Amino acid sequence: MSDLAEKLAKLKQTAEGQLKECGVSNVDHELLETLVNRLRTMVDNKDATLVSGQDASELETVRRNFVEKKLGITDKEKAMAAIHKVAEKMSGIRMKSRPAFYYLVQQELS
Repeated sequence: MSDLAEKLAKLKQTAEGQLKECGVSNVDHELLETLVNRLRTMVDNKDATLVSGQDASELETVRRNFVEKKLGITDKEKAMAAIHKVAEKMSGIRMKSRPAFYYLVQQELS
C-alpha cells in the first residue's frame, strides 16, 4: 500500500469512528469514500483534513466550497443551519475529521 493510500485509509477510519460517535450506525461507505478521495491532494496538510467548529470563517468555507460548489445548495441560511447543527453534534470531538463533518452536513441537507 502506498503512503498516500495509507493516509487516505487512516483518514477514512478516523471519519468512520467519528460518525459512529455521532450516532451514525449505518455508514454509507461509498459516500464516505468519495468525501475522503476529494481530500487526496490535501492529505499531507493536517489542518486541511480537519474542521474547526468554532471558527466562523472555517464554517463559511465549508458552506461555500462544499455545500454550494459540491452539493449545489445556494440557500445560505439553510446551509449554515445544517453546518451549525453538525458543529454542535460534533462538539464533543476535539479534532473534527473533514470527511465526517462533510458526511453529516450532506445527510443534514438530504
